[in-house]
Amino acid sequence: MALMPGDSLTANNFGLQIDGVMVEYLAEVNGLTLEQDVIKYPQNNSTTGKHETAVLPGNKKDGQCTVVRGMTQSSSFTQWINDSMNGRMSTARKNASIILMDSEDTPVKRYNLRNAWCSKIDASAVKAGDTSALTETVTIVFEELVIE
Repeated sequence: MALMPGDSLTANNFGLQIDGVMVEYLAEVNGLTLEQDVIKYPQNNSTTGKHETAVLPGNKKDGQCTVVRGMTQSSSFTQWINDSMNGRMSTARKNASIILMDSEDTPVKRYNLRNAWCSKIDASAVKAGDTSALTETVTIVFEELVIE
């Protein structure tokens, strides 16, 4: 069942695919932005001769987002991070998708990230006596974002 008119997606049903493989134990995705330059073009109106400023779309900008996931033994995710951090860009650049799903796990919206790679990793603090799950926060940069 798709979303009914007036319904909205919920923030708790999402996934991340990297080169078609779903990333497991995903807790959060945030900071996803799409931006482009704005070109201001001052001109005089041909009818009135008065000054106007037209606004035109410029170059698209690259972007980034942050992913928080449970710390696991995922060898493929760890290898991707290591490739990125060690500058092995031929294997580090991957296509990724952030997938938003309805309540029946049907994909409704996709944010496709072209040539994505890890630029930063931040492991959660470890503390004697603490019983919380360990996480890693990964900053993903990408060259292009296409929304489907």
